[in-house]
Amino acid sequence: MINEEIRDREVRVVGQDGAQLGIMPTRQALELAEEKQLDLVKIAPTARPPVCKLMDYGKYRFEQSKKEREIRKNQKVIEIKEVRLSATIEDHDVDVKYKAAVKFLQSGNKVKVTIRFRGRQITHSEIGREVMDDFAEKIKEFGIIERRPLIEGRNMTMIIAPREEK
Repeated sequence: MINEEIRDREVRVVGQDGAQLGIMPTRQALELAEEKQLDLVKIAPTARPPVCKLMDYGKYRFEQSKKEREIRKNQKVIEIKEVRLSATIEDHDVDVKYKAAVKFLQSGNKVKVTIRFRGRQITHSEIGREVMDDFAEKIKEFGIIERRPLIEGRNMTMIIAPREEK
């Protein structure tokens, strides 16, 4: 809340430099702010009496948006890429999937490895577990296993995160 939006009878006023100006009626605090060509901004509404600060509110909002833009610019979005295997996959096919997963991990993304069991394959889920373990063993120098292989319905999934560079 700023300026006329403040409806409290008395407020504790803090100057632009952070110095305490004391408790005063809201009308007097508004006059003081107007005199210094600043805004009266309520910064602690739950305090008794509420704390208000003298500041240039437009400049404050501009600097806040500038900081937010800077933070957004510097953050890296991590995506989850998926690699699908099958319980009956051949060695060469595993190598192709391995290369794709390594490429994803090197670019900083997480990899979700999925095996979909078809028909009666679900009764032999230990075969899928072996395929997952072999894949995890192969890729361990590029990524760390964030979530161990887990069966969810007809799928077995495992998540691999990229290793931190030193």
